[in-house]
This record gives sequence, C-alpha cells and structure tokens, in this order.
Amino acid sequence: MSILSLSDWLETPQGNYLLRWEQAKFDLMVADIFGYNAVQIGLPEYDFLHANRIPYRFRCARAGDIAVAASGEALPFASASIDLVLLPHVLEFSPNPHRVLREVERVLVPEGSVIIAGFNPFSLWGLRRLVARRSGSYPWRGQYLSVRRTKDWLALLGFETQAGSFGCYAPAFTRTKWLERCGFMDKAGDRWWPICGGAYIIQGIKRVQGMRLITPNWRDARAAAKRLSPVAQRGRQVTGAQKVE
Repeated sequence: MSILSLSDWLETPQGNYLLRWEQAKFDLMVADIFGYNAVQIGLPEYDFLHANRIPYRFRCARAGDIAVAASGEALPFASASIDLVLLPHVLEFSPNPHRVLREVERVLVPEGSVIIAGFNPFSLWGLRRLVARRSGSYPWRGQYLSVRRTKDWLALLGFETQAGSFGCYAPAFTRTKWLERCGFMDKAGDRWWPICGGAYIIQGIKRVQGMRLITPNWRDARAAAKRLSPVAQRGRQVTGAQKVE
C-alpha cells in the first residue's frame, strides 16, 4: 500500500490506533472551551472539533473538504479573531513550525487556546522513525518535536501550558492483532513510563499582560503635609482661626 499522506496512513492499523486515542483526547479537551470562532488546521478528513460548542467551527488546510484554503504558515484570519485553534500533527510536517505558532498566536484572542497533537521523539515510535526516516513515507518523514521544545516555543510566544497527555505506548506494529496484544502497555504506560507514549496532546492558553491602573498616592500626600515646618503649620492654624471669626 502506497502511503502518500498522513491521512492515508491514518487509515492503516497503526494510524487507526493513534486516531482513536487522539479523537478521545480532543473530544475531552475541547468540550469546555467557549467563544465564537474555532478552526482546525490540517487533516480536514477528520473532525476533531465535533465535541466543541463554539457556534462557528471550520477546517482550514491546503486542500480537501475545507472552509478556508491556506497553509499554517500564513493564516488568512484577522488578528485576535479566533478563540480556539487545533493543530493535529501540523508542526512536525511544516517547513517552518515556529512560524505556524507565531501565526496562531497572532490570530488567537487573549485567553484563546491552541491544542497541539504531535509525535513524541522519545518513544518506541521515535525509534521506529530513526530506522525508517530514509524511506520518506508517512508518518516517519516528519520532524518530531519533543514536548519540552514545544512548550519552550509556546512560552516564548506568551502561552501558558495548561493541560497535556501522552498515549499510544505500544510499539508501531503494522498489524491489528499485535497492537491489540500490546494493549496492556497502554494501561500501564501512564503509570510506569508516562513520558514515553508515541504521541502527545498539549493545550496552551494565550496570556496577555493586563493594564495597570495608576491611582494618586494619597498616603504620600498626607505624609508630605505632616512634614510641613512648624511655622507653616501655625500659619495654617491662624488663617483658619481668622476665617472662623
């Protein structure tokens, strides 16, 4: 079977194994995110936003069943216009992943969310990639980004990482029966080797520093009045007395 795209690979037993885990995680993470506009960038064949309740949800990619045709490096959206952005395996297959994140930061509203799914280089799947990368087939041809590196990039752009999860601990077998036999690894993975899952999903929230309200320092003004010379103080008292009379 010729695998020409990531979407083709997701139809294989390996891909279906990953897709089931990611769909469940996306459903859980997007359920309680609110706003007016949400966009999924990439993999338009799969609706990772269906569990979200934002009124206007759409998909953006270079081609396919999409509402907007564009690349992640140049999003045709106004600044601060999107409440939620999904990036399912966009960064590892982009020629400029940091530029994608800069565009996401630009279009997100303050306190908006980005949810990123990626392949973990420090896993059995990462080892499989090192063996197969010369073949140029999906998904092994991508530039896998570690969670730490992705978090560092998000922090540089003003994001705060809120939630994350690893999954798919079984080796990247090509047959369903072998993946099923390794099901015990998924059950034990979160407990015994939590950072070694083949894939991860993390959420970042765009933080914007608020304005600081500067008010008159009445305490200092009162302290200055008390420091007036005795002559000035007596002058003030006499003036006051004359006014009373």
